Amino acid sequence: MGKVHEGNSDAKDKKTEFSLVRVKSTWKSKLGKINNDAVDCVSAAKIYESITDRGTSWTVVSPITFTYKVTETYGLLDPSNDTLLLGHITDPQQLEDIKTSNKPIRRFVVIDQEVFQIYGAKLTEYLEANDVVYKILALPTTEENKSMETALKILDDVNNFALDRRTEPIIAIGGGVCLDIVGLAASLYRRRTPYIRVPTTLLSYIDASVGAKTGVNFANCKNKLGAYIPPAAAFLDLSFIQTVPRRHISNGLAEMLKMALMKHRGLFELLEEHGCMLLDTKFQVDNTLYGHSSIKTASQSTRIAITTMLEELAPNLWEDDLNRLVDFGHLISPALEMKVLPSLLHGEAVNIDMSYMVYVSHESGLLTEKEKQRIISCMVGLELPVWHEEFTMELIQKSLQDRLKHSGGLVRMPLPAGLGQADIFNNTSFDILHRAYIKWSEELSVSSDSTCDV
Repeated sequence: MGKVHEGNSDAKDKKTEFSLVRVKSTWKSKLGKINNDAVDCVSAAKIYESITDRGTSWTVVSPITFTYKVTETYGLLDPSNDTLLLGHITDPQQLEDIKTSNKPIRRFVVIDQEVFQIYGAKLTEYLEANDVVYKILALPTTEENKSMETALKILDDVNNFALDRRTEPIIAIGGGVCLDIVGLAASLYRRRTPYIRVPTTLLSYIDASVGAKTGVNFANCKNKLGAYIPPAAAFLDLSFIQTVPRRHISNGLAEMLKMALMKHRGLFELLEEHGCMLLDTKFQVDNTLYGHSSIKTASQSTRIAITTMLEELAPNLWEDDLNRLVDFGHLISPALEMKVLPSLLHGEAVNIDMSYMVYVSHESGLLTEKEKQRIISCMVGLELPVWHEEFTMELIQKSLQDRLKHSGGLVRMPLPAGLGQADIFNNTSFDILHRAYIKWSEELSVSSDSTCDV
C-alpha cells in the first residue's frame, strides 16, 4: 500500500518518554530523572507517548532477556546426580529452599519411545530414588509425526498432571524432533512453561539442544509452526550417544561439519583426521584401538561445535538478522528432506545441500579445487551422502525462490570462502548455480548412493 497523505501534514507531533517504576504493588509512569531511593524497582521498559491532532499513540519498548544454561555433565541418570532435577536453578536461595523443603519435587517427562526402551528403567529408578512425583510420557517422535497433534497430546497429559508452570519444568529426553515438539508444547502451555532439554542423539547434542527454536511440521513444510522460546537449561551427557546407531552418528557429524566449514578450520581438520575414530567409538572412552585419545577428541570436537553454534545463536536468538551462517546446508535441504521422507535423516539432507554449495563456492572462485576435494573427501569419510537424485535444478530454483519470499527479498546464501571461513552472498547467478550443478552431478552421482541403510 502507498503512503496516505492527509490534509494537515503539519500536525505537530509531541513525543514524551516515560520510565516505569514500581512503588509497593503498583507500576507508575514517570517523567524525567528517577530517584531510586523512592521506588522499589525501575523497569528497563519505556513508554513513548505521541500526541498529534489525529489522536494519541503509545510505543512500548520492553527489552526481553532470556537466560538459559547449556551444561555438559556425565551420569545424568545417576541417582546421586541432581543436575536433571535442580541444575536449571540459578538462584542459590531458591535452590536451598527446595533442598530443605518437605514438599516433593514433581516432574513431567516426555521421552522418545525408542529412548525409553533403552533408558526407561534407569529413568524410573532415578526419579523414584529422589522421591520425585512424576509422569513419564513415551511417544514416537519422528519427522512423520512431528505435528500439532503430537504437541496437543503432550499438552493434554501436562494439563492432567496439573503442572505448576513456575516451578516444575517439563523435561524432554530424546532427539531433535522430540526436543522441538516438547519445546513448542511448553511455550503454549500457560503461555510459557519452562522446559529442559536432554539430547540423546549427536545431532541434537550440538544443534537442537543449544538454541531457542521450537516447532512442528505443517502443510507439508518443515517446522512451519513454531516459536523462539529457549529452554531453562539443556543438559548434555555424551554417554547417551553410545546407544545411537552408526548412521545417526554420521547424521550428527554433518551439523558439526557445517560449523567447521563456516567458522573453524581446526574443527574441520579434526573431523578430517579423526572422523573415522569418532564413528567407531561413538564419542566414548575406548580402551582398545584408539585409547584415551578418543574421548579427548570427542570432547574437543563437541565443545568447539557448541561454542561456535552459540556464538552465532546468542546475539540473534529471534533471528532478527536474517544473515545467518548457520543456515549453510539449509537452503535446499528442508524441501529435499520432506520430499523423500523418511529415507533421509536431517543431517544427511543437510550434507547433500552443503556438498552442492561447495561446488557453488568453487564455481564462484571462493574455494580452490584442492579445498573442494578435501571437503568432499571429508564428507565421504564421515559416511555422509554427497548427492541425491531428487536434488534437482528444479528443486534448487523453487527453494531459492521460496527463500526470497521469507528472507526480505534476498537469498542470503552462506558459502564457504576457504576452510573455516564463510560469508553471505545475494547475487550468485543462475549460470554459476547451473554450472555447479552439472559438475556436482557428473563428479558425485556415479559414486553416490541416494539411499542410506539404517
